[in-house]
Amino acid sequence: MKAVHFGAGNIGRGFIGLLLHEAGYEVVFSDVNPQLIQALQDADSYTVHEVGDGARDHLVTKFRAINSAEDEAGLVRELTTADVITTAVGPNVLRFIAPAIASGLAARAEDASPVAIMACENALGATDTLREHIAENAGADWDALASRAIFANTAVDRIVPAQDADAGIDVTVEAFHEWVVEREPFGGAEPHLPGAHFVDALRPYIERKLFTVNTGHATTAYFGFLAGHEFIADAAADPVVGEKVRRVLEETSAYLIDAHGLDSAEQSAYRETILSRFANRHLPDTVVRVGRQPLRKLSRHERFIEPAAAIAERGGELDALCEAIGAALQFHVPEDEQSQEMAELLEELSADDFTTQVMGLEQQHPLFARVRDEVAAVTRS
Repeated sequence: MKAVHFGAGNIGRGFIGLLLHEAGYEVVFSDVNPQLIQALQDADSYTVHEVGDGARDHLVTKFRAINSAEDEAGLVRELTTADVITTAVGPNVLRFIAPAIASGLAARAEDASPVAIMACENALGATDTLREHIAENAGADWDALASRAIFANTAVDRIVPAQDADAGIDVTVEAFHEWVVEREPFGGAEPHLPGAHFVDALRPYIERKLFTVNTGHATTAYFGFLAGHEFIADAAADPVVGEKVRRVLEETSAYLIDAHGLDSAEQSAYRETILSRFANRHLPDTVVRVGRQPLRKLSRHERFIEPAAAIAERGGELDALCEAIGAALQFHVPEDEQSQEMAELLEELSADDFTTQVMGLEQQHPLFARVRDEVAAVTRS
């Protein structure tokens, strides 16, 4: 069995690549970072170090790596015989890998079994998005190629912090992980992935993860940044910051329970598990790394505006979530391009225009006024 995985970074090696390896796949990593690809090509193995409760080390072997920027033909050849294609590249990069996948599908033998394609990104319907990009690249040939792949959305969860400079290709990750895949597209013939959990209804799992883990992690970063903390664990241990994060997650939990019928006790326990993960001092994650790319995190279908909009539409409580949005708007660090761009947009645009253009909220939406007020409250200097 062979899997082609797009994205050989820390998440690719320390999460999806590891689970594919442990499922028995030969893993072919595809990336555009020449130094990283060369390091993988020169190595026979790498180690994934877990930290936290139940932690252990995992040795990953039987992998190859290909520079997709320099050897697209070689990448397409790998794709033509892959059993599984996965990604961990970021939602905005999916459109750039779609042409190669479209070419790989076109070159597959007509009698080959369909390849399972799963985009493992922190986004709603990421595999659907990837499928759309592939179809665009295939053009008129798409109808003939569509049957050569099975597209399944996923929800993924594992905290992978910034790595030590001397770590090489080894990766340190938290022990906790979750990979949930929708079952229906496979029609009862799911790929062999013991590390994944196949479910009939994926959206509750995706929203539970995004609106608890991602919302909570970013909230910890932004309030921690304003409080002067360097590390996420220190921010999570700060009673003031911790209480703000807890209130945010209580609001998103109330929505998740109401919208998806989740068991309130189970969601409460899940929320407490997430909060304890943020406080894991074995993960030296910084508030700057977790808070980076605030414009993306504040966009319409991301971890703040999406749940806040859903809560507003239901008439629920969202005071804490709006306060977190206000904190995110104050994340200004020189090392993050989006942070600087956000500061410029806050200067250039009116509060109304910023709320519409950056956050994707129309003025008639019940959340608009609340968010606009947070934007207007940001000091412009």
